Amino acid sequence: MENCIFCKIINKEIKSDIVYEDSDVVVFKDVNPKAPVHLLVVPRKHVSSLAEIEKLDDIQISALMKTIAKVAKELNLDSDGFRVVTNTGVSAGQSVNHLHFHILGKRNFNWPPG
Repeated sequence: MENCIFCKIINKEIKSDIVYEDSDVVVFKDVNPKAPVHLLVVPRKHVSSLAEIEKLDDIQISALMKTIAKVAKELNLDSDGFRVVTNTGVSAGQSVNHLHFHILGKRNFNWPPG
């Protein structure tokens, strides 16, 4: 999508601190972190939100989930725990209309969230 900031990061039109990428997924640091570890996991293919997940094929969906687990393990987040969040729609707090998952770690979290 032309004006999507995440698409621009994926296409390297905007500089970002990318920590992992492959043919389906890009992971980069959040510019406004809410935890000591705060990463964004995005599909390379533009999909506005989880409500449009059917626009991704099963391989792309699997790649997203496996990447979340892989990156969390590489950062040793799996030993103490971590949170994965996706916001869908404005009222849920989605500020960028490109499907993305937040990986948050290295701090204690409360339940229920926000």
